[in-house]
Amino acid sequence: MTVRNATMIRLSDSDKAVADPSLDIRGRIVKDIDGSDVGRIDDLLIDADEQRIRFLLVEHGGILGFGATPSYIPVDAVVEVTADEVRIDRTGGHVAGTPGYDPDLVDHDDDYYANVYGHYGLSPYWAPGYTYPMRPYLF
Repeated sequence: MTVRNATMIRLSDSDKAVADPSLDIRGRIVKDIDGSDVGRIDDLLIDADEQRIRFLLVEHGGILGFGATPSYIPVDAVVEVTADEVRIDRTGGHVAGTPGYDPDLVDHDDDYYANVYGHYGLSPYWAPGYTYPMRPYLF
């Protein structure tokens, strides 16, 4: 698989902001296809070259925020956004099986992103014919 050498950054580490703060999905609960809680959106990962959100960084598991596991969910898996929730088209178990997150590797390893897209059964954004999901909550 051909992989782009993209630079990914967290929205919180950038000088970017969601144009309308009421549409900022950080902090919202992620619900799976069955309506069960998966976790909370901690941050958004942006492709610095194209200025597009590529992944949700979701914290799941743990107790009272301690011991939570971070996972990336491609924005392509999002099917609905409400004022309090973001719904995805996968189960919580599927999210829990996402390739492990290591901030020292992930932010610089294109193979990791390819593995996440593959885990979700999605074509990566650098694949021929890819179309960015046009949703009002993404800038």
